[in-house]
Amino acid sequence: MRYEVGIGNRTERFELPQEDVIEVMHANPASFAATGEKVVRDSIEHPIGTARLRELVHAGQSVCVITSDVTRPLPTATVLPPVMDELHAAGVRDEDVLLAIALGSHRPQTDDELRTIMGPYYGRLRVLNGDSKGLKHFGYTSHGTPVDVLQEVAAADVRVSLGNVEYHYFAGYSGGAKAIMPGCSTFQAIQANHSLMVDPAAHSGNMESPVRLDLEEACGMVGLDFIVNVVLDEEKNVVYSAAGDFVAAQRDACRRLDALYGCELREYADVVVVSQGGAPKDLNLYQLQKALDNAKHPVREGGTIVLVGSCAEGLGQETFASWMHEASCPQDVVDHLRRDFRLGGHKAAAIAQIELRNDIYLVSDIRPEVVLDCFMTPFSSVQDAVDAAMDAQRKRLGREPRMLIMPHGGSTLPLMRVEGDGR
Repeated sequence: MRYEVGIGNRTERFELPQEDVIEVMHANPASFAATGEKVVRDSIEHPIGTARLRELVHAGQSVCVITSDVTRPLPTATVLPPVMDELHAAGVRDEDVLLAIALGSHRPQTDDELRTIMGPYYGRLRVLNGDSKGLKHFGYTSHGTPVDVLQEVAAADVRVSLGNVEYHYFAGYSGGAKAIMPGCSTFQAIQANHSLMVDPAAHSGNMESPVRLDLEEACGMVGLDFIVNVVLDEEKNVVYSAAGDFVAAQRDACRRLDALYGCELREYADVVVVSQGGAPKDLNLYQLQKALDNAKHPVREGGTIVLVGSCAEGLGQETFASWMHEASCPQDVVDHLRRDFRLGGHKAAAIAQIELRNDIYLVSDIRPEVVLDCFMTPFSSVQDAVDAAMDAQRKRLGREPRMLIMPHGGSTLPLMRVEGDGR
């Protein structure tokens, strides 16, 4: 049987006997009355937990619209026009609107990337793209997280954020308040918030993750007046949108995400093949880690994970890369995090924790010596990696291994429903 997964802007196919495959995990079957811009407009017209945006803003006020960078699949060019129409209906002019790219710890966007992000509004709106003139300090959350936000974002009369909701390995879900924290916050603030990831409740699919509750507390201190959060299908089309209050609307989108992408499984796998689905979500290993984290749930201890992603930009973060390079084994990376929490290092430690249980075969465009530095085994094709993984597990188990395929690993969350331990 032939199977396929996305890697960068291409598709790789591989063959495997059908009887060895537990499942190819896709979104749950669903039908949608509408998709794309119409869905967004409908949600803006019927907001959750707040008045319509046109009633929250007035002519002459300054508005900051916060949106995602290219490492996120949010189709800003689809979501932004209905938001701008709503602002125009309130008398807001284009020159009163600042579009802030929520970079967090990511790099500024190139001009071509800004064209893609902004669509018809490229050249019409002012853009904040990693060039802030300063910060505003709002105090500290109850967890001690400093609330420092980009000056231009803080200065706006009204703040609106655009986002997509998907599973997040320690914040529970993306979207909502994440536009402010980490999107428009300082490295120190992000680091303090992310240090809460060591809490056992900080995991994918938990709406009350302590990381999320902390960032929502921070967001409440800053003020986020209106959000538009969308859910995408596997082809990255907008199939659901929730607008309004930054907590209530985000939670609504989370519930719809669960209905679409929460996948029940009744058997653990010996081998898991997992991809982010291709570009833009596999630009680097730092981002690809999200798919890996979802793949850890259904794989048996001692099993093999075949991780697929172009990683055209390499590892993607300096601290992440240096922690991997300096360590002599995965346990060193985990111990490093316990001694000294550092943003970037937290993802290295998350990967290392999986490597203590499972072998990872990486199919990517990263140089083999760099892959080995990350305690993974490099492969140039998915077929070669699958063959090697099945052979290794066959020798280890003395039987034919069972495989799970996750073509959209960052989006689909395995919900294990196995009697007993099963691992």
